[in-house]
Amino acid sequence: MKIVIIGGAGTIGKTLTNHFKQEHEVIVAGRSTGAINVDIAESSSIQNFFDQIDKVDAIICAAGEAKWANFKDLTEEDYYIGFKSKLMGQVNLVRIGQNYLNPKGSITLTTGILADDPVIKTASAAMVNGAIHSFVKAVVLEIENGIRVNVVSAGMVEDAYEKYEAHFPGHNPVPMKKVVNGYIRSVMGKDTGRIIKIYE
Repeated sequence: MKIVIIGGAGTIGKTLTNHFKQEHEVIVAGRSTGAINVDIAESSSIQNFFDQIDKVDAIICAAGEAKWANFKDLTEEDYYIGFKSKLMGQVNLVRIGQNYLNPKGSITLTTGILADDPVIKTASAAMVNGAIHSFVKAVVLEIENGIRVNVVSAGMVEDAYEKYEAHFPGHNPVPMKKVVNGYIRSVMGKDTGRIIKIYE
């Protein structure tokens, strides 16, 4: 298979890249790293990215940002960071990327536990994650050519636990192997419209 991994240099993306490149052709992309640069917050950048590659069998997005701050400090512009990057960035990957997928290809998006179990300072991030979950369930009712769309929603992953432990008191870190298995299920399986939750 020919697989695109956007955000392939990140915490989850690096592990995904190392797994999938063992048996598949992998194109790694990122805002400032990877074989080809792409900024998912800009639809023109997404279009330019796909124009540079041939048809692929799977698109994985492990990129996107949202503002973390106390609710009383979040401005309207702060909310737009997550809206433009993590939400519309991934929506636009589906909207544009579908045209560059082989029939029966797949698109896997990424959210996280905040959609179901938010912590403080995540009003914006939790909102975005929940919106993506709803989008995935709706878009599969209309997307054509047998294309499958899923989202992997993981808890606090082991490899980022030290950095974010203070934000997730009492949460059990999720082994990266379990997280990778969620993406394998999405790419290699038959699920579509599925929110693949890996919270423990």
